[in-house]
Amino acid sequence: MSSPTGPAPGLPVRMPRPRQPGRHRRPEPAAAPVGAPPLVLAVPGLPDTATRLLAEEVLSIARSELPGLDARIGYVDADGSTEGYPSLESVLAYAAAQRAARASEAREAGAEGAAADAWDQWPSAIVVPLLAGPDNALLRRIRQSVMSSGSAAELTDALGPHPLLAEALHVRLSEAGLARADRARLFTVATAADGIILATVGGEEAVQAAGISGMLLSARLAVPVLAAALDIDGDIARAADQLRGSGSQNLALAPGLIGPEIAEGLADAAAKEADCAAAAPLGAYPAIGKLVLAKYAEVLGISVQPAQGPAR
Repeated sequence: MSSPTGPAPGLPVRMPRPRQPGRHRRPEPAAAPVGAPPLVLAVPGLPDTATRLLAEEVLSIARSELPGLDARIGYVDADGSTEGYPSLESVLAYAAAQRAARASEAREAGAEGAAADAWDQWPSAIVVPLLAGPDNALLRRIRQSVMSSGSAAELTDALGPHPLLAEALHVRLSEAGLARADRARLFTVATAADGIILATVGGEEAVQAAGISGMLLSARLAVPVLAAALDIDGDIARAADQLRGSGSQNLALAPGLIGPEIAEGLADAAAKEADCAAAAPLGAYPAIGKLVLAKYAEVLGISVQPAQGPAR
């Protein structure tokens, strides 16, 4: 018998096996390169507590994938009057000044080779917009903030389209009871939709990009998916009519949006217009943090890529 403090004398003791690498074990994440610039998440919408918590969760996911990552938040629509919500422009200006000071210190200390080159080979910051798809009007504002900051920051594209966004859309629909949670299991959900409206913002270009994610989502659910823009008058109703005209009766609206980029209640109003239920926005789904990091890593030229999630 074992005593409260351990096994009885003479009994074998189970020893933990050493951790072995293998194809079923996730490799340890690489660390951020020395001297790498900060990742600045450009967060649209009016700054508030909910938006800040969402952005912090997204960056927490990114940091877990790349230890040592310097990640910061800049609010596109901040006017500097609210403490704790720094504007994108001010965050970039501070990052540039900070980087210049560190580069000067490195040179004065006689840094050579890679340690010296690190401060010159990369931009002062890498700005990743918190956008699931292209929105030219918003991207122009972000680009203007970058220019106004006077920094040598680099702006990446929006996060999508990408297969991980289709996965996230599937999960949000299943959480709302509007889709099967797992496409591999042969069961149905009584409220499952037989037609999906994939809602986006950003006009026709955004609709075309969302259409790619829509095709991937359609393949996962085996139901038709049509992309439509919340900012094009009547586009949601048009998509609903088209789906119903092709035989779909139980529609659902899936916001292909992270959340802060649209006014509160806009997605719900669109669902009401289409006379259907709606899933929640993508929010801080893990894929969002991974895609943010992938955009950052692409600029640096390092091999941190978002892994595909399990098939659903």
